[in-house]
Amino acid sequence: MTDDMIEKLFAENELGAVILPISPVSGGFQHKMYKVVTENGSFAVKHLNPDIMKRPDAIGNFRRADALEKVLEDAGIPVVPAIMINGSKLQKYSGEYFYIYPWQKGQTADLYDISADQCRIAGSIQGRIHAIAPAQIPKPVSEFSCTDWNRLIDTASARNHDIRDILKDNTDLLIYAENEMNKARKALPGIECIVDEDMDPKNVIWDEGEPRVIDLECLERGNPVSSVVQLSLQWAGATVCDLDFAKLRAFFDGYLEAYDNGFRDYSAVFGLAYTWTEWLAYNIRRAAGECADEAEREMGAAQVRLTIDIIRYLFRMEDSIRRHLEQWFK
Repeated sequence: MTDDMIEKLFAENELGAVILPISPVSGGFQHKMYKVVTENGSFAVKHLNPDIMKRPDAIGNFRRADALEKVLEDAGIPVVPAIMINGSKLQKYSGEYFYIYPWQKGQTADLYDISADQCRIAGSIQGRIHAIAPAQIPKPVSEFSCTDWNRLIDTASARNHDIRDILKDNTDLLIYAENEMNKARKALPGIECIVDEDMDPKNVIWDEGEPRVIDLECLERGNPVSSVVQLSLQWAGATVCDLDFAKLRAFFDGYLEAYDNGFRDYSAVFGLAYTWTEWLAYNIRRAAGECADEAEREMGAAQVRLTIDIIRYLFRMEDSIRRHLEQWFK
């Protein structure tokens, strides 16, 4: 069905006759990606998750991100922007939503073999994005997470016995992590800028050493401190539970060379690293059946296991990470 929609979408917009087969591309955790070859060249097509698109604010969020993507493109940030068709990047066909991109050569970095130089470059890109239009604002009203972990876990456990034990064994940790995240959000400075908190290693393609940022639909205006804390840890190895402090420092060095807002108390806001609890809660609900199909439900269960591992690892490393941040940014 998706293949048929993509064929018709391309024909309707005169992008060229599609040469079958259309190939699924791995990497996305919420939406589905495909490589589409036509007589005019190759494209990447993102089929947006129908359940996400049913949310009342979804269309507005994507359109806002599209406008910010154009700002980044105009500012010379190395991005792969969605193709504009009839004045819109977001395409609708047969009730479904799509983005179409030119196919990008290269590949993402091996999560187990990211270099310190790649971290520095990624930090610099993030800093350049934050430097485009920063603004001092009144101290922000924090958005707190208040998850009823016991209830959520019981809901998922009824259908997913394979994740029940790992969730129940870590309930106290999840409560702690969410509380630390909320405390850190209270401590954020009053700064707002364009942020891309989804610019983790899987969303940067390297072609002969040159980076291009993809998957920009999460662009918004937000707090740069929150963004840099989360992304620096991901690039330094937290997502594979193998943190390298030299890479963490390299990310910050690249970032501060490109943009320095004067904030230095990163140790006090380490709790922002536990934003993984929000991704975990989303995937627990997917594992419980709040999703499009069985394949997505299984992906949700798999992400629950992986995310629990990351949160546990961050907890074990918390004191050491805080010490390094204190030493670097006295």
